This record gives sequence, C-alpha cells and structure tokens, in this order.
Amino acid sequence: MIKNIIFDVDGTLWDTTEVVARAWNKAIEMVGGTKAVITSDVLKKEFGKTMDVIANNLFFDANEDKKKELLKKCCECEHEFLEDNKENLLFPKVRETIEKLSKECNLYIVSNCQCGYIELFMRKTGIERYIKDHECFGNTGKSKGDNIKLVVERNHLEDVVYIGDTQGDYEATVVAKVPFVYARYGFGNVEGYDFAIDSMEEMLNLL
Repeated sequence: MIKNIIFDVDGTLWDTTEVVARAWNKAIEMVGGTKAVITSDVLKKEFGKTMDVIANNLFFDANEDKKKELLKKCCECEHEFLEDNKENLLFPKVRETIEKLSKECNLYIVSNCQCGYIELFMRKTGIERYIKDHECFGNTGKSKGDNIKLVVERNHLEDVVYIGDTQGDYEATVVAKVPFVYARYGFGNVEGYDFAIDSMEEMLNLL
C-alpha cells in the first residue's frame, strides 16, 4: 500500500527546458567566459544532476570562479524567466492527478535543484496546498538519495515511493531504500525500477 509519495520535479511534473535554455543563454551572454550554447536537449541530459555537476558539464571551458558566477547568473535568469512565463509547462493531468492523490496519500517533493526552485514551481502551478514537505540540493548540499532519506526521517514516513525519470533518480532511491516509480514519459532512460508509469494519471492505478 502506498501512503506517501515523493516527487521529482523536472521531467516528472513539468518540462521547463525550452524556457530555461533561453534564460541560461542570456546569462552566458551577460557573464561570458564560456563558449557553451544551451538547448532544450542539452538540459534534458543534465536535469536531475546536482547543480555543481551541471556547471562542470556545461561550463567545462571556464575556471572555477567563472563557473560559480555563471551558475549564479543562470539561476537568477531562470527564476526571472519562469516567473514571467505564461505557458502551462506541466505534463498532462499533473495538477488534477496531484489533487486526487492528495486525498489518498501525503505528497512531498525532493529535487537536485537550487534554493527557491521548488517554491517557485509550487506557486506557479498552484499545488502548494497539496505538498507536505520538500527538500533540495540547494538547501542542504546533499545528494538526492540523502535528501529523500531526510524527508522520510523527519516526516516519519512508511509505505513511501519516489517518482522520477532518470537513472540518477533510481540510484537515489537505492540509497534511500525506497521503491522507485519510473516516469517513462520524462527525460531519461532507466535501468531498474519497481513500478513504471506512462502518464502521471497512471499513479492513481498504483494506489
């Protein structure tokens, strides 16, 4: 029986890659120091990793100080672009399914994102009232597996699953010792999972 659900964000609940690519290219233009060109496809391969790993992968031609400066500006521009965005970036039926799931389960979010990103996501999509707790790399500096464990422990969770879309998500659940639900419609290809869904609405069939 599933009583508690922890969600990943990017590639699982919404797809911001087109908007974020524009934001990051603007940041790169402003800061300089790298020849990186960001596209939606590039970000889909990086999202799910911690922010420091993404910076190393994308800005490999920059020195460490410049990487930090670039990442800081990218995050600032990303938040601005997402705040201004008027498009619905959610995957189909996500908001409606979350509302239905909240009547049967407690809902949480754990992501490898920067500080403030989960809060922005919840506010922009109108799901704040359904999420009991959340955690991210930007807050703790910890891996996704450790942050899942942190949310499980501080909320005393049992009968919990994590929903994500990448191999890194699966590996995090191995660390946290919780079952993994693979969102096959997302960004990644995963080897190893306990359950799989082809749409968020299919989560209702797992309860």
